[in-house]
Amino acid sequence: MWVWVWGAGVNAGWVKATEVVRRADVVIYGGTSAGAAAAVQVSRMGHSVILIEPGTHVGGLTSGGLGFTDSGDKRTIGGIAREFYQRIRKHYDNESAWTEERPTDYVRYRRADDAMWTFEPRVAEQVFRQMLLEARVELLQNERLNRSSGVILAGNRIQQIVMESGLVLSGLQFIDATYEGDLMAASRVTYTIGREDNSVYGETLNGNQVRANTHNHRFLKLVDPFRIPGDRRSGLLPGIEAAGPGQEGAGDQRIQAYCFRMCMSKSPQNRRPFPKPDGYDESSYELLLRNFEAGDLRLPLSPDMMPNLKTDTNNNCAVSTDFLGGNYRYPEADYAEREKIIRDHERYQKGLMWTLANHPRVPASIRSEMAKWGLPLDEFTDNDNWPHQLYIREARRMVSDYVMIEQDCRRERMAADSVGLGSYNMDSHNVRRFVTAEGFVQNEGDVQVSPGGAYLISYRSVVPAKGQVANLAVPVCLAASHIAYGSIRMEPVFMVLGQSVATAAVMALESGHGLQDVPYAALRARLLRDGQVLDLPAAIPPKILISRESLPGIVLDDGDAELQGEWRGSSSTGRYVGAGYLHDGDQGKGEKSATWKVAVPATGTWRIGISYAAASNRATAVPVEVQAGNRESQTFELNQRKAITGNAVFEVLTEVSLVAGEQLRVTISNKGTEGHIIVDAIQVLRAE
Repeated sequence: MWVWVWGAGVNAGWVKATEVVRRADVVIYGGTSAGAAAAVQVSRMGHSVILIEPGTHVGGLTSGGLGFTDSGDKRTIGGIAREFYQRIRKHYDNESAWTEERPTDYVRYRRADDAMWTFEPRVAEQVFRQMLLEARVELLQNERLNRSSGVILAGNRIQQIVMESGLVLSGLQFIDATYEGDLMAASRVTYTIGREDNSVYGETLNGNQVRANTHNHRFLKLVDPFRIPGDRRSGLLPGIEAAGPGQEGAGDQRIQAYCFRMCMSKSPQNRRPFPKPDGYDESSYELLLRNFEAGDLRLPLSPDMMPNLKTDTNNNCAVSTDFLGGNYRYPEADYAEREKIIRDHERYQKGLMWTLANHPRVPASIRSEMAKWGLPLDEFTDNDNWPHQLYIREARRMVSDYVMIEQDCRRERMAADSVGLGSYNMDSHNVRRFVTAEGFVQNEGDVQVSPGGAYLISYRSVVPAKGQVANLAVPVCLAASHIAYGSIRMEPVFMVLGQSVATAAVMALESGHGLQDVPYAALRARLLRDGQVLDLPAAIPPKILISRESLPGIVLDDGDAELQGEWRGSSSTGRYVGAGYLHDGDQGKGEKSATWKVAVPATGTWRIGISYAAASNRATAVPVEVQAGNRESQTFELNQRKAITGNAVFEVLTEVSLVAGEQLRVTISNKGTEGHIIVDAIQVLRAE
């Protein structure tokens, strides 16, 4: 048989099919959590399946250090995904599982819960392997796809895929469960990389996001970016771009930063010191050291506790484990370049840990804290106790007939063909560092905005567009914008989608349909039968989003305010202006403020109003200062538990007289408050 091979350049053309070495009804490429869930589902539905893992481990990030499950609303997690977390719980129900502490000492082990959402990496892989074994899944490891000519198509269907080793796999249906989307790309399915311009899908949180970067993953102090402080001619420190803030909301090819979800241990008998990596370059950490010296004394890590005195350690603060800019080439890079990028990330992060624990310019309080920690001796034993999986937060993303976007996450539109739910924050880590106009360094790209509850994920977002490949499903690199993907990209969601696409694949091969033509009603019935959650939970709070363009006068949103301290983004409750609002987390009282400044265009009397999303956990005496020109300021107390009267958007504070061009300042702070402080928008309206 002769078939057409899609490849690059001279690799494309008609070739004679290679002898089939392995055959299965469904072939899954990628032993991630999604791939494992998909393989189990295919087998349980009575069909043969081969799961191919390019490396030596299964479970992806779930077994690679991400033990702190970013699950959002746990009511949305059903089927095989929930079974996995129930099996985790069953493991820790055994007293023998607790080698370094008692279960009563671990706060996230709760006997009343049906599942457990935090775990050690090796336990996660044990559970995955046991599930695959019970399902009699054929698992092939250390087999990488030949990305240049390894996809053999007949018309719009994949017939075979070929590994670099020469192994050929034949199937009726295929699933790409990799974080990179390699099989999808090699099959000529349409995809994108990077951040879309906000205008592409009518979003507000996509593209370049300087104003949205209001959280703790930014520089809170003024830090010099130049190799010789104060000398622009000396060049920039590593990882800093010379370009300024850029155009807000503009698209680019950048992707959010990667890191290792590092497992640390504070058990004296189960830890080793952080090693100093070969090729350690102190200049890579100069920005970290200067940030300390500028007065930011926060621990630049987020060590969430797992059982047995271990952590899932994530990025936190201005300079941390995220290796900004080091991953731009990763999605399209060949295997050799990817390996180099992975090693660069490993060298950077190992060097960071050694620096925090040992460098004399690190504050003594930080070194003292780091002295409690080390790498766990019983984790990643085949990789020098270092995680085997880099956190690929995003790579390629498919473009299909239904692209999940910000409006889906906010439930401003809802797909009629749900195959799973998401609920986590729209979460993008920083993508770059730039130099401000004042000559200091700042991070850009960090967005953390709650969708305000669960939302539906469309079946059309996990299969290619109609007319493209008819027997390939993509549960990980699904069709989603950059910011929507930031919410969807959670390991439980990947498992849910893995099970859903596996079900669709079996139904397609049994009926002879292309995946795009699988009857949704039948698919939905089978998914529900198998325990999937496809509908929104009860009591999703109502939200009213108000466009500031629809409001009269001068309206300044939270993104227009000058911020002091760490603020968090949300859109969880109530009515608000724009994409969401900020809150102080009911923390750091007296340290946080937001100031709006505006010059009025005409002489006259101006009415000043302020908006906020009222709720029962808000503060009742929020200080708001209004200053007109150089005159003495007025101070008001705002009760943010009390809803704004009637249909009004703004609570009127006062009226002030201003001349054309004179500046008005409105400042809200959390000084002396109890409860959450909300920063949303102000209105400056010409009085009648």
